[in-house]
Amino acid sequence: MRTCTLSSTRLDKTIDVSRFLRATGAVLVGVSASLSANAQVSRTPEPTTQEARSFTLTDLNDLIVTAGGKAETVEYQGRKAVRLTTQSDKDIFAFLKGVQIQDGTIESDIALKITTPPGVRMPGFVGIAFRARTDASHYDLFYLRPGNSRTEDQAMRNHSVQYVAAPGFDWYKLRREWPWIYESYADLQPEVWIRVKIEIHGRTAKLYVGGSENPSLIVNGLKGEDLQGGVALWGYPGEEAYFSNVKVIPARAEAVTNEGEASGTWEVKFASDYGRYEGSMNLHREGNAVRGIWSGAFGQEQPVSGTWRSGYVELTFSGTWPSEKPAPMTATLAGWIDGDSAKGRMKVEGRADGQWTAQRKK
Repeated sequence: MRTCTLSSTRLDKTIDVSRFLRATGAVLVGVSASLSANAQVSRTPEPTTQEARSFTLTDLNDLIVTAGGKAETVEYQGRKAVRLTTQSDKDIFAFLKGVQIQDGTIESDIALKITTPPGVRMPGFVGIAFRARTDASHYDLFYLRPGNSRTEDQAMRNHSVQYVAAPGFDWYKLRREWPWIYESYADLQPEVWIRVKIEIHGRTAKLYVGGSENPSLIVNGLKGEDLQGGVALWGYPGEEAYFSNVKVIPARAEAVTNEGEASGTWEVKFASDYGRYEGSMNLHREGNAVRGIWSGAFGQEQPVSGTWRSGYVELTFSGTWPSEKPAPMTATLAGWIDGDSAKGRMKVEGRADGQWTAQRKK
């Protein structure tokens, strides 16, 4: 089936990440106006020398819990564990003391007891945040929704594992601007222990569940502003989240920064289910505003406009989709600029999402 008219989906409304992150399902690419104007520019730290650390969680000495949350040591499904709950309407973060990570591996056994009434269309959330600030204002997060994995509703099954980042990249923005990219299906079950592993390298993170050698979700282009931060166990209001046998294994940090410059001429390649397309952008930045021209596939000398913030760009241009019946289209490109190159997602509404790469011309 061919779609004749295409337009980009742009959502400027900011949605409270802490409350609505999972209210109907979660996970983006794009800078939102909710990013703090005084956000810190993160630089690559020196290669880490931190040793691997294991947390049995048989007591609470290794945890710092955010206000309103409650952590308890309990017996659950045959093992000692920590249970996270909260009576407030805010998510609960239990930070591992003394842990800072840029790149490396995080492992944990996770379980979830669903406490919502039968029929409620939000059957539980549990996850792990990383590169997180101690006030939980900035973080990247993978989370599981075991109840979704067992439903007969295929759309909800596709929301079994999800990725989000705060601030600015909640599930609502990600799902609507880049559907299917930041969430996926995984074979999960409530009220049983699930082994979870997160691998983080530069701008890429992979989520493995159940001991599988194949990741359930891959994020190429982490959205978090900070390149280093804490690790936190994460729970959702009204649920019981259980954690046991946590291990953090830091790795040598990749050289990435948040300082890439948008101005210049860029050679762009876009790979999608519809084929491969190429073009070039000549961009100029003034403050956080970016303007320029696109030439190549989809049209010649098409105006480009967008935003830049601490090395993250979101650019939009209109043109014509090449086909037997050419159709108007609007494309949105977004990603981090790292040195002379950028990688991210390109969304053309009504067409398959694809991977784009850009290389600055010397």
